[in-house]
Amino acid sequence: MPPVGQALPERRFTPGTVQLFLYNAAIWNPHRIHYDLPYTQQQEDHPALLVDGPLQGDWLTQLIYDWMGEGDELLAFGYSNRRAAYVGDELVARGEVSAVDGERITLALQVLNGQGRATTLGHATVRRAACR
Repeated sequence: MPPVGQALPERRFTPGTVQLFLYNAAIWNPHRIHYDLPYTQQQEDHPALLVDGPLQGDWLTQLIYDWMGEGDELLAFGYSNRRAAYVGDELVARGEVSAVDGERITLALQVLNGQGRATTLGHATVRRAACR
């Protein structure tokens, strides 16, 4: 079992307009803050297009699945967006083992912006395969 405090390998993302367009098309999200810069700046008072909260949640699940081994099972996952992230920001998804209880491992997760501030916080519970 991994020790409490063990870090998961980080993943870095610098989302662009094409990625946001494709993601929002895939999830049928028509909100203009993800593709219409003049609207986003003039009507919503943001400096740039916003990175979707669900996309950041998806990045956290990718982080978990990259860390999990064969036969491991994701039992629970949740996340909460805390502040805006913008196109062009370098975002880092990271996590660490926060508790171990038998086969169950609890993970604390976050997406950080370039200033080191959390844009998204998350948690997950993974059941380790018996053979590991």
